[in-house]
Amino acid sequence: MQHLSSRRWRAVAATAAVIGLVLTGCSSGETFTYTPPAQVDGALPDDTVAAMQEAVDSAVAASGASGAIVGVWVPWSGTWVTATGTQDRDGATPVDTDMSFRIADVTRLMTCDVLYALVDEGTVELDAKVPKYVSGVADMQDITLLDLCNGTSGAGSSEAVAKNAWLNTPERVWAPLELAGYGLGITRVAAHTTYRDSDSGYLLLGMALERASGMTASELIAEYVTEPLGLPDTSLPGVKADPPSMNGHFINGVTGGYTCAAPVDITALSSSAGFTDSGVVSTITDLGRYAQAEAAQVLRKDKDKPNRFGAPLPVAADAASWYQATGGAYLVGSMVGQHGWTPGYATAAYSDPTTGFTVAVVLNDSTAGATFAQYLSWELAAIASKAPAASGETAPEFGLPFTAGQYHQAILDAALVCVEPPVE
Repeated sequence: MQHLSSRRWRAVAATAAVIGLVLTGCSSGETFTYTPPAQVDGALPDDTVAAMQEAVDSAVAASGASGAIVGVWVPWSGTWVTATGTQDRDGATPVDTDMSFRIADVTRLMTCDVLYALVDEGTVELDAKVPKYVSGVADMQDITLLDLCNGTSGAGSSEAVAKNAWLNTPERVWAPLELAGYGLGITRVAAHTTYRDSDSGYLLLGMALERASGMTASELIAEYVTEPLGLPDTSLPGVKADPPSMNGHFINGVTGGYTCAAPVDITALSSSAGFTDSGVVSTITDLGRYAQAEAAQVLRKDKDKPNRFGAPLPVAADAASWYQATGGAYLVGSMVGQHGWTPGYATAAYSDPTTGFTVAVVLNDSTAGATFAQYLSWELAAIASKAPAASGETAPEFGLPFTAGQYHQAILDAALVCVEPPVE
């Protein structure tokens, strides 16, 4: 076994472009073992790949992005990991599949992983009140750490207020409570029983977990998530404004700002702008590997006490019945995952816990928020879910409650209409 520095876990790290890994951790009296679902070693059928490539090309064009990186793992059929486009619209440098990027709101899943790990260890309790660990939020006296993870704190989001500051001063180092405060100042919705997308909640949760454990958020995510799962290219970086890279190889990120025809390069950004809500960086292979393990909740010592994804709530009053949220995740039919944006990047990652079917995508333009990454991941999932079984394999009874056509059209309908920058 190759040993990696860790206070708690030792993990076997892998660099294969597929998810078929066996991870075993060991420390004083504790063992962590994860054997992913068997994965056909080979490419997906040509017809499936052609349909997915068309979907990716359409999303890149509609979103204003110059490039995308995509991974699709169909255990009974094959794998497709690809990069499309270039680093910028000048087309000089092609994007490749080893490039790293910000994973945006997928970070929320990792923050909740840490919460449940600390609960399993007895360090915190799910029903602990937020003011016990975070000062300056006395008005959250009835809000629990579980509420923060589940999105049921009632708090608003800071994005609308902070966005211009992110674009204009990407090097700025944010105090988590200051950033969360923008969302906390918004009128709240009913707590405990209503889901609300709130970056503020995950920022507060990160602060609480740091206080309870005496460790930094970066250390917590490394110890309880990336090292046990063998994710060598995934981390929550330090606060210095840098590109999203552990290996010096990254895809540039932009946002349209006031006009998507003149995008703002936002590749170098302080991770404090996202912190435990959206600050983690990764690669497509690591992201797919994480999504598959996360959907199956393999990090839980006891997956059923409590069941993290057992009581989802509607994402919105008018949302489809198959689209729900809890535990830091969105539940899309049988798939579990997240989608979101952070300045420069729109990212999505989803996996089916029973079959291991997994889709992960990143687009290098956040002008439209998470929309195009979300829709593209669902379109790709619908296409790939119908991939025929490889020779000697049997396709499971697996389906999704929507069609590829629905989200292909949704992408076309949402396509950005760029305006020319003003003439000076």
